[in-house]
Amino acid sequence: MAEETFPFTSSSLRSLRLQREWLEWEDRRRAAAQLCRSQRCPPSSRARLTRPRRSCRDPAVHNALFSGNLQQVQALFQDEDAANTIVETVSNQLAWSPEQGFWVLTPKTKQTVPLTIAAGRGYTDCARHLIRQGAELNARVGGRAALHEACAQAQTDCVRLLLTFGAKVNVLSEEGTTPLHLCTAPESLQCAKLLLEAGATVNVAARDSEVTPLHVVAARGLEEHVALYLRHGANVGLRTSQGETALNAACAGAEGPGSSWKHQTVVRQLLEAGADARAAGRKRHTPLHNACANGCEALAELLLRHGACAGVSNAAGDTPMDCVLQAVQDTPNWEPEVLFAALLDYGAQPVHPEMLKHCANLPRALEVLLNAYPCVPSCDTWVEAVIPELWQEHEAFYSSARAMVNQPRRLQHLARLAVRAQLGNRCRQAAARLPLPQLLRDYLLLRVEGRIQ
Repeated sequence: MAEETFPFTSSSLRSLRLQREWLEWEDRRRAAAQLCRSQRCPPSSRARLTRPRRSCRDPAVHNALFSGNLQQVQALFQDEDAANTIVETVSNQLAWSPEQGFWVLTPKTKQTVPLTIAAGRGYTDCARHLIRQGAELNARVGGRAALHEACAQAQTDCVRLLLTFGAKVNVLSEEGTTPLHLCTAPESLQCAKLLLEAGATVNVAARDSEVTPLHVVAARGLEEHVALYLRHGANVGLRTSQGETALNAACAGAEGPGSSWKHQTVVRQLLEAGADARAAGRKRHTPLHNACANGCEALAELLLRHGACAGVSNAAGDTPMDCVLQAVQDTPNWEPEVLFAALLDYGAQPVHPEMLKHCANLPRALEVLLNAYPCVPSCDTWVEAVIPELWQEHEAFYSSARAMVNQPRRLQHLARLAVRAQLGNRCRQAAARLPLPQLLRDYLLLRVEGRIQ
């Protein structure tokens, strides 16, 4: 298949010709200046002579760069000044207009340099040509250097090329982040390895947020990145400006019960590396709060086994149990009874009876919660919330629950609560060691039976 090419416009040819004439004059001036400076200081300590960059919006230049057309890039960028030209792109983006009262297309100008474009798109040959023509490796036009963009797009070959030519491995973007902060995709693992081998600082914190690379990959559930950073000395105790650890970031990043498997591996890695399961941020929100708010029972159980407190309240007064109740309203087709049982087994207190209405249409979860009381509390609030069709489908459970409101429970249930109270937050671990038949052990741990007795 033939390589796609783009014709030069008359305006681009004219601008290039004028640029050539200007560059010849400027080169003579620079040569004289450099000769003068070389007489005052050795070449190794001479400061680089710089001048204002020129901007380019010519479509032919844009097409050559964004398509990776090496022949056109070689023709257009034949010296240092051309290689460091500012490339401007204009795109229409939706923006809210208070005056007109609706969204309107607003042109937005973005600036960058040729090397950043080539590196971010993986055009290694084009990037090599630009570097050899004098492109500044660490220029941050538009906020990011070429190494930032190559890492953000997981362009391993371009990362290797830039580092080989001497790009600063810890160069900061205008936002105060390093290239290692931008290794955010699974495909960027090799980029992260190259950066660390070149001396990247694994515990560097972003300027304002104080987020470290470990926070970034933990939040995204990148277990291989986490393992790599831990091997290179990543500190699991470092906190962001909001007081969050990487463990909290991992639990907050797990979105929903069905998508937490990769975060579960990350959480286990962090805990084994010494992360504190009780570490709370400035709003006293613990990793367990985040896991419960996202409905991740596997994460919650892992944290509880490593010492997380099931009854701690955050700054808003919410316990992990409250977070689960809030998640029930936001997450359809979810069965939270496993998470409720785990929290109760690790010492959480029964929910306030008024909160039972949030689980009214989840009979299995409601059963677990009702069995945490010595007697079934008044049911007016949750009975009214049950969908009639669901009541008909699970009539045996709902009828038994309503019949037991404020009635004495069976001695077997009271004995269960007495044993659970004695065991406290060690209930789950102790039950596994008690010499009990499996049926009784399941009953002790609030197994769902389908009715209240």
